[in-house]
Parts: sequence; structure tokens; C-alpha cells
Amino acid sequence: MPTEIKGLNEECGVFGVWGAANAATLTYFGLHALQHRGQEGAGITANDYGSLQSERGLGLLADVFRDPRRLARLTGTAAVGHVRYATAGNHGLENIQPLAFNFSDAQFALAHNGNLTNAQTLRRELEATGAIFHASSDSEILMHLIRRSTASTLDEQLKVALRQVHGGFAYLLLTNDSLYAALDPNGLRPLVIGQLPTGGYVVCSETCALDTVGAEFLRDVHPGELVTINDQGLHIDRYTTETQLAICAMEFIYFARPDSNIYGVNIHSARKQMGRQLASEQPADADIVVGVPNSSLSAASGYAEASGLPYEMGLIKNQYSARTFIQPTQALREQGVRMKLSAVKGVVAGKRVVLIDDSIVRGTTSRRIVKLLKDAGAAAVHLRIASPPLRYPCFYGIDIQSTKELIAAQQTIGEMQRTLGADSLAFLSERGVIDAVGLSTTAPYGGLCMAYFNGDYPTPLYDYQAEYDAEAQANQQS
Repeated sequence: MPTEIKGLNEECGVFGVWGAANAATLTYFGLHALQHRGQEGAGITANDYGSLQSERGLGLLADVFRDPRRLARLTGTAAVGHVRYATAGNHGLENIQPLAFNFSDAQFALAHNGNLTNAQTLRRELEATGAIFHASSDSEILMHLIRRSTASTLDEQLKVALRQVHGGFAYLLLTNDSLYAALDPNGLRPLVIGQLPTGGYVVCSETCALDTVGAEFLRDVHPGELVTINDQGLHIDRYTTETQLAICAMEFIYFARPDSNIYGVNIHSARKQMGRQLASEQPADADIVVGVPNSSLSAASGYAEASGLPYEMGLIKNQYSARTFIQPTQALREQGVRMKLSAVKGVVAGKRVVLIDDSIVRGTTSRRIVKLLKDAGAAAVHLRIASPPLRYPCFYGIDIQSTKELIAAQQTIGEMQRTLGADSLAFLSERGVIDAVGLSTTAPYGGLCMAYFNGDYPTPLYDYQAEYDAEAQANQQS
């Protein structure tokens, strides 16, 4: 999960509920289950008899709502909530969601997971016609487009707006009388619908949040769908038919919680299968298998089973250490790694270790973990990665937007092995990931966005294209 020791972070988690007496409290519990998707800020907006009230703040959910009066103020039977990790926009309170909009005729609260690829163009066009933006994130754009639409109903205004924004997005929009949910035409970000025992509905980023609040899973939101929930019930419509599934492969590899299911595929099971496939593709002459806690333990167990090697707890994670990705300098981040992980000398000393990790981003953490094991007496460390090399940036809601941040974009596998200090280094193939996930679809790459690994983006890059091309040309020349 993104609270691990990597420099790779998903943008957000969203949670919405309609028709529950304790809507804000349920939203709090749901967001707690989604805390791994963002630790920078949190907020909840509640609908109390048609009036929207919000509480937002910087930090973890529990810190934002440390004073119980903040949650107690959010009365009503509907709510939306958001946990944030910033990718687009700065880190100020004005960007913490849900974003609140108060007009003379209506109130709105908007929560967004993802990143728009044409946000700069849309913002310039809107500002040129008098629009005023309060935040620097791209989430505010949708509301401007809705309010400028000449369509006669809010449903139609929403559809018009959704057809103008491009990239990755899962939106929740709470109004005075309805809760709306919408997913981009490629379904790049996950979004699911559940029903509470009392009859109310929940829409959220992952099924683990449904489990936390006792909601029964109904269905995934599909690409291009617009969901409306109100006192009349649940209604599913489409704002476009030009869709093709391309859900972020890193949801299955790293981001989503192991107990979540996406399109019927359990995350732990998919990761375990990736480990089995990795053992088949990239065996190692070793004595034990060790996984990097916590996000790589599923893949490590699969590798151990398939290889016949014993699975050992050779690394221990301190559950109470600080989150290293928010440390401002590399030196502090590396100190954070030492605080977070320690090797079990009694397990690894004298052993040839297969070290399983789910991915390598910058490489600094991997180098430190290899050194930890060798300092603890490991005879050899064979590094096996349960995904292909990350060589391309992401523009759909992950905080890697330059190849300069990716060691695999700068070095060959042999060079990476030497940089990381491993005795060998090997990665899972693209086909291995696709087969391990095994989505039932005829879409390219088995319905996954594999752009991080092969540069084949499922959408035009719009505002990012010129910068991407310039960087690619510079890399070729170097």
C-alpha cells in the first residue's frame, strides 16, 4: 500500500453514502479503510435535509477529526468524503476535498480521484471567459463546466461536462437532493457501489471500505457510467459509449488493499499469482524467500509456493514509524527506511535470499533494503520484482510525471543490479501481470493500463504531450 517506503503514491480515496442516519460517521469509517490511498488531507461533507456542511483539514483522517465535535457537527443522511495525496496542484488547505460550492440556487460538494490530462487547456479557456478558481488542483474544473452548460437538467449538464474532461477520474458529487458518481471512459481508477442493510447506498474507491461499513457489494462502476442515487433509489446511466477498459495496473500490483476486489478479482490473489508467475519466469538459486512488508508479502508467498523455497519473515516493519514519502530530503527519507524496516539476523544470516518487491521506482529504498539484508549476514540477495520495470511516467493520478524519477528509465537492468547492490535482478513480464490479474475482457492488455511499463497510453496526453515528447527526445539524445 502507498503508506509503505516507496516514492510512489496514488492520489486519492473517495467515499459517498446516501440514505443512512449516521452518514458522516459511516463516511469516516469508510475513509479510514481508504487511508492508504492518501495521507495528506481529509474531508467530509454531509447533507442535512438539503443543507451541506463540510469539515476538512491537513493530515491523516484521525488527526483532522481528532476533536469529536467536528464529526458531530456533520449531521444528515448523506455524505461524501475524501482522503488526498496531491499530484496536481499544491499542498494547501484550499485543495483538500470535498470541494464545496455554494450558489444562489444550489450547493455542491465534489470529491475527485485521478488527474485530468486537459486541465490546463480547460482552465485557460474558462479563465478567459471570466471563471474564478479558488484552488490549484484540477478538480474544480468540472464544476465550472457544469454551471456553464446550457442543458436544461443537472443530469444533462453533468454529462456535457464529463464529455469535456479527459484523463483519469472517479468523481463523487453531492447535491442538495442527490449523490452522483462518474468514472472516466477507460475506468483508470476503481469505483464500486454497495448497499447497506438499512437500504442506503455507498459508492467508494475500493470494496474494503464497503466491508468496513457493512455494505453488500452490488457492482463495479463501469467506464463512461454516470450513477445517480437519491430518495428514488439507484439509477445507472451513461454519458458516453466511447469506452474501453484500461484500469491502472498498479492498483493490482501495489495501490489497492489486499482484501479489496476489482472487477471480481481479489487483489491478494492477483499478487500471489504474480509471485507464482515470477518464480516460473525468473527462478533463483537460493535458500529462502523474503517479501518486503507489507505490499509485497502476497507476491512473496506465491513465489515461495511455486519455487518450493521456504517463505521466511526476514524483514520486520515497525508499524508506528513515520511515512517516509513525506520527508523533505533524501537523507531523511533514507533515515525513515531504517526506522521502518529491520532485518531478522537469525533468519537471513548465511542464507541466499530471494527478496521479493512489487516494483522499483527510484531505487533508493531497494538499495537500502538489499544493504540491510547483507549487513545482517545474508550470503546473497537475489532481487525479484513482481512487475515489469517502471520506465514511463503516469498522467492519470500517480505522482510520477517524469522519467527522471524512474531508475529503470535511466539504467539497464544490469546497471540497476549494480546500483542496488543485488547479486541478481529480474522482473515479471508484462504478459505475466496480465495473466495473473486475468480480467474477463477483450480490451488491450487484458483491460489494464500498462503505460508505466511500455509507454502505450490509453488516451491522448493533451496538455502533457509536448513535455512528454521533449523529454523522450532528450533521453534519446543522451
